[in-house]
Amino acid sequence: MKNLNRYHKIAALLSLTLWSVQSIAQQDPQFTQYMYNMSVINPAYATADEGILNLGGLYRTQWVGMQGAPKTGSFFAHTPVNERIELGLSFTNDNIGDVIDENNIYADFAYVLPVGFQSKLSLGIKAGFTSFNANFDGFILQSGDVSTDIAFNENINKSFPNLGIGAFFFGENYYLGLSAPNMLSSKHIENENGISATGVQSVHYFFTGGYVFDVNRDIKFKPAFMGKAVKGSPVALDITANFLFHERLEAGLGYRLGDAVSALVNFRITPELRIGYAYDYTTSNLSKFNSGSHEIFILFDVDLFGFKGGYDRSPRFF
Repeated sequence: MKNLNRYHKIAALLSLTLWSVQSIAQQDPQFTQYMYNMSVINPAYATADEGILNLGGLYRTQWVGMQGAPKTGSFFAHTPVNERIELGLSFTNDNIGDVIDENNIYADFAYVLPVGFQSKLSLGIKAGFTSFNANFDGFILQSGDVSTDIAFNENINKSFPNLGIGAFFFGENYYLGLSAPNMLSSKHIENENGISATGVQSVHYFFTGGYVFDVNRDIKFKPAFMGKAVKGSPVALDITANFLFHERLEAGLGYRLGDAVSALVNFRITPELRIGYAYDYTTSNLSKFNSGSHEIFILFDVDLFGFKGGYDRSPRFF
């Protein structure tokens, strides 16, 4: 009976996630510390810091305490190969209730152009594939022997290619980005008996930006934002305001429109290593069923040639 109740709860959550009878689209995973996970959503993201290999990882457990809540992990690596070209790899895993498992593996190519004296414009393309797996074994959705919900009739195991594009305008203290990391629409569950498909992966559009203001010699103010739009879903907007102290400790607050308020903190442990944590407090009606979301990240910069070391090197603001 306990397992049956568990399956009912997960099925309800999956139905909310996948349901698209009227072409309502599935949302990509969300991140509170998006400014440090940028290459996952924008293939044009670039640092133009030659000789440095940027590595990063992020793990998010969402809606803690809710049965079947999503868990998301991402990893990226990218480096400039010369003053114009930057290459990267990214991997994202999104898991819902140990039932749905989606993996995205992409390679990124960015071409960086100088714009004016201090600004640069990077244009990027992302290519790779997505694997989508859903295991509904053990699901009992009603008292009868046969479910009328086609979304749970059989397990799913699919892989399909995808492409993404992006633009990234940046300088030492600012950036603006526009991207669509999944340009090829796909359907995880096909039409059946005249009923519209569920689990549609639609094109997501991201608009991001940030700036670093010098408050004084030791304190910097770092506002940032991320807007996300996809057909059939409301626009999602994240606004973040962080303060950086002595170029070591960073802390601030964030707000996700109609969804959550966040507290963020990260620390530069060594010149090469930064770790961070964020907590989201849910403000929507889901707050009754969970205790919030947790997110951690780690960034590690590898000096490939040993030319840039120590705290004298400019910190990575985004």
